[in-house]
Amino acid sequence: MQTIHWQCCQFSKLNAIQLYAILQARSAVFVVEQNCPYLDMDNVDQSCLHLIAWTEQQEVAAYLRIVPPGLKFNEASLGRVITTQIGRGAGLGKQLLQHGIAACQNAYPESAIRIAAQAYLEKFYQSFGFVTVSDEYLEDDIPHIDMLLAVQANT
Repeated sequence: MQTIHWQCCQFSKLNAIQLYAILQARSAVFVVEQNCPYLDMDNVDQSCLHLIAWTEQQEVAAYLRIVPPGLKFNEASLGRVITTQIGRGAGLGKQLLQHGIAACQNAYPESAIRIAAQAYLEKFYQSFGFVTVSDEYLEDDIPHIDMLLAVQANT
């Protein structure tokens, strides 16, 4: 795996080339690979923090957005979680979640973290402390579950 550079920033700090690469990566994974036509640009990105794993060639290897509490859920949430083909097989998904949880807790320390997870990833998210809090449901014809990571107590 090549060197990865992590970036976490507000939407307004992304330049046009970075934004294009992020939207292209999200479309490649969700629309093309998962055969799920949906409107990705949902007017939520502008209020989010964006965590991106960039390759040396400025390609997106992994990505997620951190949604503030009250926008989609009562809690802060992680969404649009992807590892692209160039980022798979090297543990980048685990790194993405570790960085994402840390960034979310830093930005919203008083909030639990919710994720609307694809059901087949339940054990993956459980390994980070997420607990399933809903029955399985279909979102864009893909089985999902809601999962919650409790607020970490300060010790």
